[in-house]
Amino acid sequence: MTRLFSDIIVTRAASSQAGFSSPAEGTAADRLVVKNVNFWYGPKQALFDISLTIPEKSVAAFIGPSGCGKSTLLRCVNRMNDLIEGTRLTGQILLEGRDIYSAGLNLVDLRRRVGMVFQKSNPFPKSIYENVGYGPRVSGVRDRARLDHLVERCLKQSALWNEVKDRLHASALELSGGQQQRLCIARALATDPEVLLMDEPASALDPKSTQAIEDLIFDLKRDYTIVIVTHNMQQAARVSDTTAFFYEGRLVESGPTEQLFTHPREKQTEDYITGRFG
Repeated sequence: MTRLFSDIIVTRAASSQAGFSSPAEGTAADRLVVKNVNFWYGPKQALFDISLTIPEKSVAAFIGPSGCGKSTLLRCVNRMNDLIEGTRLTGQILLEGRDIYSAGLNLVDLRRRVGMVFQKSNPFPKSIYENVGYGPRVSGVRDRARLDHLVERCLKQSALWNEVKDRLHASALELSGGQQQRLCIARALATDPEVLLMDEPASALDPKSTQAIEDLIFDLKRDYTIVIVTHNMQQAARVSDTTAFFYEGRLVESGPTEQLFTHPREKQTEDYITGRFG
């Protein structure tokens, strides 16, 4: 088992030395700190005492079987779960040292700083240009030259510019599935976030588009802190610096991706990675 993912890891994730910090602490290099988080959907508890830290400018992967809590935790990080009636959270989630669940926190500002890309691409029924420029316009950017520059920058960051630069005012719905997902990433980048959350961003895509998204994630970590939820073990091994394994709402194990995939501490982690369950 110990060499199962070694070839993948050597070519990608092991190139970084970043790792999860001590759950009880945070350092200046930690963008996100989760402390003793419990979460409920009504009477049903979905997360149990989760603690971990995510270094800045790195990729963290959340893995585990369906219903294990990984997407729930991801949505807690930008308070998307607030939109669901009857939810409740205890504990703390710190973004650069501030609890995002503290009283008086500006949710609009939080969601600007913490962008999100969903499993199914969801471009607005507008032009490519208007999709990327929507967030900045809402934030008050009106200068056309500034918007033009921002749209170009974000489309280049999402590796889409060369494919769409001659049809920026065409409908975004005319793009392929992989292009639409990269457009959604460009739209998320347009608000200048510090953290980018991705919930199964490539699960509905073909292999070529999946590779494009993975290459993009690998490039974006130079400027952003990225958290990705994935069911794909090979994908987690390829793109992430750190990995956290969840099971039934609990964090079983977390650490550098190379360590977790080749020398897991917990037998439950090994059983999941090797396909014995899940």
